[in-house]
Amino acid sequence: MRWVTYDGGDGPRAGLLEDETVRGLPAGTTLLSLLGDDGERLAAAADTARRDPAEVRAVGEVRLLAPIPRPPSVRDGLSFLDHLRGCYRALGRAPELHPAWSQAPAFYFGNPAAVVGPHDDVAIAPGSRMFDLELEVGAVVGRAGRDLHPDTAADHIAGFTFFNDWTARDHQMRDMAQGIGMGKAKDMAITLGPALVTVDELAPHLGPDGYAFEVAATVNGREIAKGSLAGMDWTWGEQLAYMSRGTDLVPGDVIGSGTVPGGCLLEHVDTADPAAYGGWLQPGDVVSLSSDALGATRQVVRPAPPMTPLRTGH
Repeated sequence: MRWVTYDGGDGPRAGLLEDETVRGLPAGTTLLSLLGDDGERLAAAADTARRDPAEVRAVGEVRLLAPIPRPPSVRDGLSFLDHLRGCYRALGRAPELHPAWSQAPAFYFGNPAAVVGPHDDVAIAPGSRMFDLELEVGAVVGRAGRDLHPDTAADHIAGFTFFNDWTARDHQMRDMAQGIGMGKAKDMAITLGPALVTVDELAPHLGPDGYAFEVAATVNGREIAKGSLAGMDWTWGEQLAYMSRGTDLVPGDVIGSGTVPGGCLLEHVDTADPAAYGGWLQPGDVVSLSSDALGATRQVVRPAPPMTPLRTGH
């Protein structure tokens, strides 16, 4: 099943995406309200959408929103350690990683209020001159859990969608210097969409090394990265088990895979001074994430809004 949240002119509602049409559920029905079990509600809703839809619209006639427009929480992992090694190399650092990276799956909390849809414009972060994209996949929690076991934790995933945690790299350098985690570097936009593709739909792509469907990122039509989720250093089960230690994962929570190796501009920096790199995103650039399994996003980068200094010289 491929579920979308869309607005056809009378407010957001959930719909089943089939053959370039959206088979809508009654107005006000949300995907979040269909989660919370092992998928029975989603399956029953799909049967209703096929048999007796509230409306049928061509996908090009409606605005696609993020599948979960305001998740209860957003966590972004780093399950591809080669992405981190690639960033280190681009910055002139040795690619050897601290042992902590192999002791637990790293993650940070994102901003649910920053979630945007798959075709929404994205403004550069105020004050940033090093704006970047990140090619990731997001897992949507379908069933609540706490202190999950790594062998079964992935059973709590309802499905997957694209996840682009746009990043202001210059702000990130300041965040890292302050040492308390991600702040304004990751605060402006997180793209989810175009659809929530359920785990049963993706089952043919699941192998011993994880999901093997390809994902790609382009800027102005030029491919910057292609890869798959196969061979993640931390599996989805391990990530959900770790994230649920001593706390609840709830339906609708979104968990990012971390960047597919090569899937950000930082990994392509070719100068000793990252600020001098000529490839950072600029107003008018078109960024797309695509996959035969997940669909495609397409977003235009817009100028940064004005930034009011906090103090003189800041």
